[in-house]
Order: sequence, then C-alpha cells, then structure tokens
Amino acid sequence: YLALLFAWLISGCAPASSLPAPDPEPRTLTVFAASSLINAFTEIGKGFQAANPNVTVTFNFAGSQALRTQIVEGAPADVFASANNTEMNALVDANLVAGDAPQTFLANKLVVVLPADTPAGINSLEDLANPGIKIVFAAEEVPVGRYTREALEQMDDQFGVGFSDEVLSNVVSNEDNVRQVLTKIQLGEADAGIVYTSDAVAAPELQTIDIPVELNVVATYPIAPLVESSNAELARAFIAYVLSEEGQAILQTWGFAPPR
Repeated sequence: YLALLFAWLISGCAPASSLPAPDPEPRTLTVFAASSLINAFTEIGKGFQAANPNVTVTFNFAGSQALRTQIVEGAPADVFASANNTEMNALVDANLVAGDAPQTFLANKLVVVLPADTPAGINSLEDLANPGIKIVFAAEEVPVGRYTREALEQMDDQFGVGFSDEVLSNVVSNEDNVRQVLTKIQLGEADAGIVYTSDAVAAPELQTIDIPVELNVVATYPIAPLVESSNAELARAFIAYVLSEEGQAILQTWGFAPPR
C-alpha cells in the first residue's frame, strides 16, 4: 500500500514538461492581395495552413488601388500584396507598413486574351486598332490598366502615332480589376482584352497574342506586413513562405516570374 501511495505521489508531482502540451490557440491571418494573385495565393494559403495547423488564412482579393483605400480607411489586415509599387508606397508614406521596406516577390507581364472562338478576326497586335471591335481593359487607376496604357504608348513607336488612340476608341468597358477583364473575355462579352500572363495561365481555354518584350511592361509586386496587424509574427512568417523556394515554385506554376 505504501509503495502504491508513493508512486501516486511521484506521478502527481511530475514536471509540467512531461505532460502533453495544449493545442496552440487558433489564429486567423488576413491577407489583402491583388486580384491577379487569386489562384496562386489560394494555393499558397493552403500550403501555409498545412505547415501551421492552428492558422486559418483568409484573403481579400481586389484591385490594388481598392485594397489600399480599404487599408487606409481602417479595414483589418495583416499583410498587403500589391500589383504595383504605387499603392504600396502610398501605405508606406501613410506609416501603415510595418518593419523594413516592402519586398518584391514576383514579376509579371502583359498578354492579349481573346475568346476561344474569335469572330472578330484578331490575329495580331495591329488588329486591336481595327474599327468596330470591342475591347475591354482595366480602368486606368488599376495597376494592370496603367501598365496596359504604358504598353500602348510604346506601340505607337512601332505601329505609328495614333495607334494607341485607335485602340482606346475600341474600348467598351473599363473594369475595376484584372479578373473582371478576364471574365468578360471568357463570357464572350468582348473581342479582346489585356491581362497579366498569370491570368491567361488560369484560363487556358482562351486564345492569346504575346506582346513582345520591347513593347511590354514588366509589373513588379511588393508584399509587406501592416502596422495594424494583430498577428505581426504570423504575418512575417507568411511573407517568408511566399519568398521561400516552395512559395516561389507555386507562383511560377501560375505563370509568374521570379522577382527581379
């Protein structure tokens, strides 16, 4: 009896380290990301969650300019991934970006997309200026819309002054983000649009016309943790995962290029 009592006392006084550790507290990481990142970041989020079982990653995808406005107005977010430096720099200037300078995590470029069936007969960049065709672009304040117009200005040098004006006269809709451009082409609501290469990869049923390097615009995407984040350490861990070999491999699968 005394031996049993002694054993019970010893087990009752066992150090806490020998006891099973409690499950980590569930946490939610909120990432605001450019619309062009929908497919890649959804996959990256699943990978990050697999490595951190107590973490749920939620995304808010929209045009970078809309996301920047939401953050400035106080929307709760831990990480911001922008499709250009303009929107990120605005948050830096407003002292809303935490820690060091934002990090560039990928590059992207533009491509023309056409419906699978192209009755408008568009076979080249020059055909975008043909009268009567319907083109859909992102709005000028959207990063991809700004890049598109920069590329058109460069096309003036090759196809003649006034080419860009003729193309813009065919624009029937200016969308709030690049995915809306892609959707309208998928639905056959326009004859052509300009999106990122990564968006075309996500819609393999569409036809494409490449824009030569000398006429194209390379988009660089920065990512950063935010000052108002309630999960600062987790935000940095997510960014590290995006920059990791595994994260970069996922991005390249979806048509993005490594950061320059």
